[in-house]
Amino acid sequence: MQIAVFDIGGTAVKYAVWSQEEGLTNQSKFSTPETWEEMKETLKNTFQLLKEKSGAFVGAAFSCPGAVDTVEGVIKGISAVPYIHHIPLREELTKLLGVPVSIENDANCAALAELWQGAASNIQNALFFVIGSGIGGAVIINRELVKGQNLFGGEFGYMLLEENKTLSDLASPVRAANEYQEELGIDQAISGKMLFERAEEGEELAQRYVSRLKTSLARGIQLLLVAFNPDKVIIGGGISSREELISDVSVLVNQYLEKTKATDVHAEIVACHFLNDANLLGAVASYANQTKQIKLK
Repeated sequence: MQIAVFDIGGTAVKYAVWSQEEGLTNQSKFSTPETWEEMKETLKNTFQLLKEKSGAFVGAAFSCPGAVDTVEGVIKGISAVPYIHHIPLREELTKLLGVPVSIENDANCAALAELWQGAASNIQNALFFVIGSGIGGAVIINRELVKGQNLFGGEFGYMLLEENKTLSDLASPVRAANEYQEELGIDQAISGKMLFERAEEGEELAQRYVSRLKTSLARGIQLLLVAFNPDKVIIGGGISSREELISDVSVLVNQYLEKTKATDVHAEIVACHFLNDANLLGAVASYANQTKQIKLK
């Protein structure tokens, strides 16, 4: 029994075949099409090619950007792929592929992957951060996703940390690098990775931006720790591979807990287990939850 799995992103759509016996196989990707009609054609062709290689599918699982309503089968809000919003997406995909389809938010998928086989596999409650161009995330209580009335559960990036700046404004490495580049007044594009590398080399301005990022992330985590009191905080996104980030932020969080006299609050802050495969694996977990068609080991 196997399913086709897709992860829709702003620049590329990753895909794979998943089976209980082999996990993810036949992984590849294609550039995100510019229109819904082009997307449907490419998805259908890819689905057919996978079927020719691997055999029949019992269903298809999708990880998607935006506020995914898994009950109504639509995506609300906005994202980098605007044409998948506010249409009967699940219904159209089901008709297109001819199999049952699940859809779920990409950050929720990443959290579900960690809950199933990763850093949250042996705990009850966790907060999951996805750090990139902004900051998204997920709330896991009693091993269940908590999405909230308006599907905003886990949208930590909207928290206002300063008068006019959110957690996404202050703790995103992409935004920090952009501000750094503007302050330097250079045309060269600076990535978050380059910003951290320049800070490590001792450049004072880069160190200031990296320090602000870590401080802001720690403040956001402290606020959430006293609100949810989870067992773990799990950091995802490319930045999570930086060991010093996790250790530095952990130290800062403990300092803020002491400063606010919340010293009885303890939560381990760790990097996510899955990186590039997180959304695909989480889409599988969501498919299992939504359809009850497959059982996860």
